[in-house]
Amino acid sequence: MKRFIWTLILMLCLVGQSALAADFSRLIILHTNDTHGFDRHDEQNLGMDGIAAYKKDLEAKGYDVVLLDAGDALQDNNLVNYSKGKAAVEFMNAAGYDAGTLGNHEFDYGQAVLAERLSEYRFPIVSCNITVDATGKRLVPPTAILDRPSGRLGIIGIATPQTIGSTSPKNVYGLSFMQGKELYKEAQKQIDSLKAAGCDLIIGLGHLGSDEGSLGNRSEDVIANTKGLAIFIDGHDHRKKNTYLQDVLLVSTGSHTKNLGKLSFKEGRWVGELISAAEWTKQDPAVTSIIEKYNAEVQERLGQVLGSSTQIMDASRVPGVRTEERPLGDFVADAYLWQARQANVFKGRVHAAIVNGGGIRSNLPEGTIKRVDIVNMAPFNNQLYVCTITGEKLLEIMECATAFLPKAMGSMPQVAGIEYAVNTRVPYVQGPQYPNSLYYTPAKPGSRVTIKKVDGKPFSLKAHYTVAMQEFHILGGENYIGLASEGPKLAVQSIGYLDAEAIENYLVTKLKGRIGKEYAKAKGRIEIIK
Repeated sequence: MKRFIWTLILMLCLVGQSALAADFSRLIILHTNDTHGFDRHDEQNLGMDGIAAYKKDLEAKGYDVVLLDAGDALQDNNLVNYSKGKAAVEFMNAAGYDAGTLGNHEFDYGQAVLAERLSEYRFPIVSCNITVDATGKRLVPPTAILDRPSGRLGIIGIATPQTIGSTSPKNVYGLSFMQGKELYKEAQKQIDSLKAAGCDLIIGLGHLGSDEGSLGNRSEDVIANTKGLAIFIDGHDHRKKNTYLQDVLLVSTGSHTKNLGKLSFKEGRWVGELISAAEWTKQDPAVTSIIEKYNAEVQERLGQVLGSSTQIMDASRVPGVRTEERPLGDFVADAYLWQARQANVFKGRVHAAIVNGGGIRSNLPEGTIKRVDIVNMAPFNNQLYVCTITGEKLLEIMECATAFLPKAMGSMPQVAGIEYAVNTRVPYVQGPQYPNSLYYTPAKPGSRVTIKKVDGKPFSLKAHYTVAMQEFHILGGENYIGLASEGPKLAVQSIGYLDAEAIENYLVTKLKGRIGKEYAKAKGRIEIIK
């Protein structure tokens, strides 16, 4: 009798296992990355209302649909900036997301605001490689498990270690980002944990990218140094990806909501495709209603006309403000320098201004310029500062900020009051690594960069120069990490204006509301030798 009972129990277990076995034939995984608040439907973007409608359409056809995001959702477009990302969370909740991870720009409003946003998500936000120094605990859970009709799905999140240099240092103070071998080990630990929890499919949800500057912390590096992932959904570099590395499908949609990623299981393997805004034009009216409410409020604030321009001021990345001198870079740097001199906080001469090309985010149009155009171009709400440094320190940061040229660099210095050249034929020789940074000091400052003049006078290593810059750089953000400690900065002072305010003031007051032919071409401040 006992043998009969045990046999019956075993048979029931086997039947249960068979009933619960994963079947991916009706599973569709939708994914986004780097949406950056481009959540309103238009000719270029599906919008969150378009994504919601596409998801519902698949569900109505009987598919098991999962919607995932790979970070950088809360910041950039004014539609979400004015609420400090709250609008983006509402849109994503309404669209029906199932999980997401943190991008570097999720930190741009500071940790207190990020904590508010995290409490508002109605789906899990995961990242395995961010810890809080004071407690040793994780900032967010490392993984999430989604029990779906198709099977049990394990999601592991990974945030780029570049976050420590790509947002203001104060926004990540007290946080540590695992990188390199430590990251691989932690990722493998979490993959093994998901396997042990009975997950039928394990998905990497990363904001890492494939750029050479991220070497060792790219999506490709994580895939090569772990086992057990089936899919890796990537972000950060704004590239489209759809390729197998080993047995892992690596995918990414590009940026904004221009495309929606779609993964389906066909003939024993995962297949990726992109759904473009041209292909899918329907919207979910309930989500549209939420978006339009926010949009009306933002447009009312930003619709004021400030002036005009005789030509388009181009903010292209490559070739563009991240690779060479551009008229728009000259214009923004001139605005910084003018505003700093007007503020006169040091009661002395401000010699120069530096703006990173990566901080110039969109064109200024030909014709009418509204406040929205200025804020779109400078969306990060950076305080402007002046700091006094030695010529030696200025050369060091200029050398580091151009280290990978002629390849694109977000740190590329667009300047006013400075004339310099970069000889890209000469390799950048790394010195010691900067403390708490991914970047390396230049072993031979001046080997690639030659500063010709500052404030119209020949450059001197021993001179003291007062330079207008964003707080982001004053605190050592990005490749300006040489300014991170107090020692290099002989004096520091806020001038009381945000970057967008300074640009607006320069346009309205100094230029009398008109950008003329003086900005039709670059002014010859930067020479790139190739």
